[in-house]
Amino acid sequence: MRADDLPETAVTADPSPPPGQVIIGRFDSRPPYAVNRPRGAGSWLFTWTTGGEGLLRQGAAETAAGPGDLVVLGPDVAQHYAVRPGAGHWAFWWVHCQARASWTVWLRPHGNGDRLYAVPSAPGGIRERVDAAFRRMLADARWTGEGTPPSPESAAVDGEIAVAHGAAARELALCSLEEIVLLTAARAEPRRAGVDPRIRRAEDLITADPGAPHTVRTLAECVALSPSRFAHLFTEQLGHSPMRALRHARLRHAARLLEATELPVERVAAASGFGSPFHFSRAFRQRYGAPPGEYRQGLRDAGSG
Repeated sequence: MRADDLPETAVTADPSPPPGQVIIGRFDSRPPYAVNRPRGAGSWLFTWTTGGEGLLRQGAAETAAGPGDLVVLGPDVAQHYAVRPGAGHWAFWWVHCQARASWTVWLRPHGNGDRLYAVPSAPGGIRERVDAAFRRMLADARWTGEGTPPSPESAAVDGEIAVAHGAAARELALCSLEEIVLLTAARAEPRRAGVDPRIRRAEDLITADPGAPHTVRTLAECVALSPSRFAHLFTEQLGHSPMRALRHARLRHAARLLEATELPVERVAAASGFGSPFHFSRAFRQRYGAPPGEYRQGLRDAGSG
């Protein structure tokens, strides 16, 4: 299907795709391109701008979209989107689908109200990877389930639209979209204003690898501060000490390992940076209200109920 086969200008109420479908495309549109859905859509709409500018409204929320911006519109709220006034064009990837539950957790911090989510612009390296994921999604959506999926390099470009009909094609497309949401929304966690970039860098190091043998000295060296100055700034700006932040990060990491793996508790402790399983179990119970083994079993019982 080509975009040339679709009406370029919005009518009073543009139709929306059926909720169960996964549809992906890429447009490079010029004024007066616009889409208007007074009753909203039955599915989620993900847009990733690659050139020009768009303007998206949903309910009372509004945001402009430029290159590297991910904007997501949730279902069942009046929506309108178009080339931004004054912009010569708007080039963007788009996907209509049902969002997975985990995505809403990653998107929630970027909500502007009325189920509109505007994720801050991604840096160059992330943009290249996101663009590759969209191309792969477009190719996978055409897979029949026989042979190998089409090459992403063969996926065309502006105006192409693909509907993922088969179960395998739909799941592959959604996996690529999940990668995109992770690379953009989960990466771009909102930051507290006014925090020193060196302290943010240290916080990121702790979050990225909580099991590493971090100390105040090693973290301070990574951000070119003396240990005393680093500890003072960290506590002053974030409200807790570096070692307390590390302890919380390690416990969060341990909880995720207990939730998602079958690793023995001793290995979970070691992978989370705890040298003593006994100390780990005590700290975990203080944080989560149950020792690690009971915590994991409680999750299993809840999932089977």
